Amino acid sequence: MHPMSLRRIFSRALRASLVTPLVLAGCDKDDLDLTGYSSPTCDSGRLSLNGLSPATPVDYVQLRTFQFVPGSDEHHEAVVSASGTECATATDVPACMSTLDNLRSNQGFRSGCAELCSAYYVATTRGDEVAAHASLESLRALLGTIDTSQEAVLLAYAEGYDVSCEELERGAVKAEADGRFSIIATQGFACGEGTKVTRFVLEVSPDGSVREVSSKVVERGTNNCAIGRRPAGLRDADAVGCSDALGHHFAVVAHLEAASINAFLRLREELELHGADAALKDAALRSAMEEVLHTDVSTRLARRFGGAPRKPEVDALPLRPLFEVALDNAVEGCVRETFGALVAHHQALHARDTEVRGAMARIADDETRHAELSWAIDAWAKARLSASELEALRAAQREAVAKLREEVAMPLDEALVTEAGMPAPEVASAMVDTLAAQLWA
Repeated sequence: MHPMSLRRIFSRALRASLVTPLVLAGCDKDDLDLTGYSSPTCDSGRLSLNGLSPATPVDYVQLRTFQFVPGSDEHHEAVVSASGTECATATDVPACMSTLDNLRSNQGFRSGCAELCSAYYVATTRGDEVAAHASLESLRALLGTIDTSQEAVLLAYAEGYDVSCEELERGAVKAEADGRFSIIATQGFACGEGTKVTRFVLEVSPDGSVREVSSKVVERGTNNCAIGRRPAGLRDADAVGCSDALGHHFAVVAHLEAASINAFLRLREELELHGADAALKDAALRSAMEEVLHTDVSTRLARRFGGAPRKPEVDALPLRPLFEVALDNAVEGCVRETFGALVAHHQALHARDTEVRGAMARIADDETRHAELSWAIDAWAKARLSASELEALRAAQREAVAKLREEVAMPLDEALVTEAGMPAPEVASAMVDTLAAQLWA
């Protein structure tokens, strides 16, 4: 399928949804004295770089993240947030812009590994100079004296603390009379026996040092966390209710996105095993990397509305024969992921909540590319399958469409339709009809 064909079909449908039941955590909050605290400055749920006062003024500053697979040459970078004008005072603006676009760093602060490894760094332009500040020492040197709230928050974030943009109990800042800053932040996650989220009160001094003043465990994990493109081996678990429909929904979405990371990494291995060309393998890896960012955005939205997503648990399984890969792709990719890709477009158009609308507008193109990859894999695999295997694929796809029709007919909370932009059941059914006629016939 040509990429524009799928996009034209999506344009006709102009509807989207994502309807897969997943396990959710509870929505409890605990009391905290927030007198004098305020939220950090954020842009669409991400930490903003507005409000910085570098020791030596710069024209432009970016917070970047990069993801990579250990032992691989693959390296994917993305801009998290930015402030200023690129190369504003450069004598050779095109050369400066080219250097900035091609800037890469193999080290960073706030680094860690799960399915993928990731880290962050700050990029700046000043005149013709383009620089990467990829260590805490370099970042402190850039900022100089910490004399703004946003600089204090950025340092806490760089040190590995999570600072919520929407939930004061998990992300707040206060300027103290002596020039120091108090920060409320968290670390950790609650998924599995012995895991926990710990809330800290931090002190950031003018010299850039970060000190833990107090800590408290605010959430503990259990073994009931489970669960996208859903990967093979994904464990089921009993659902846990959440009183806020939006918190419930975005915790579901965050689970889907997190599970999809595993699914795409596994898919890349299986494509390589069966001799797929580099374009398909590279697209699968890129998709995994994009799902890391989607998980982060969805988790922020879930927490804003009181939900706490659980980390998916996936059993390690051997790589599958080509037919099993194609069968899974026909269901999870060509049906569920394709239908799910429409959710971003619909929500970007119809969500009343501005943060949701902005987040889904950014995600929409990524998810459409993921759906296009599914159909490209479908075409590649079908050319290598027998007649009986092709018929089995068609039967599995018909069954998946029928199940999808049942799911979208379920009633929705009004807030999901208005604030999150989800299609009402009758609209979702019409959307399935459009895809069935154009793609699944």
